[in-house]
Amino acid sequence: MEVINAIGRRKSAVARVYVSEGTGKITINKKDIEVYFPSAILRYVVKQPLSLLDVAEKYDIKVNLDGGGFTGQSQALRLAIARALVKINADDKKNLKSHGFLTRDAREVERKKPGQPKARRRFQFSKR
Repeated sequence: MEVINAIGRRKSAVARVYVSEGTGKITINKKDIEVYFPSAILRYVVKQPLSLLDVAEKYDIKVNLDGGGFTGQSQALRLAIARALVKINADDKKNLKSHGFLTRDAREVERKKPGQPKARRRFQFSKR
């Protein structure tokens, strides 16, 4: 099997994934996943598509992560891994899609408007 690549985005985070056959090692920005994501919850989010298809120890994954915070990065990575797994085996698409791993969450931060303290919050109105 050659190297399969895919991309995932969430908020302002972008994850580029390169999947090859291996022993289940996940490297993010040249760091191990335990070092990059110290939180067990974020590691769980990243590994969800792999554990669903029971292929966690079958592939080595190299990741370039850029932008956003740790939550957005982990969810962008989950989407990228799911897309790569579909490229490898198209039969897995139905299962991954039913669990919501192939859906791009398009919510972005709304911009701050002039004359207001935040995007929607307004300064307190005073009649007199």
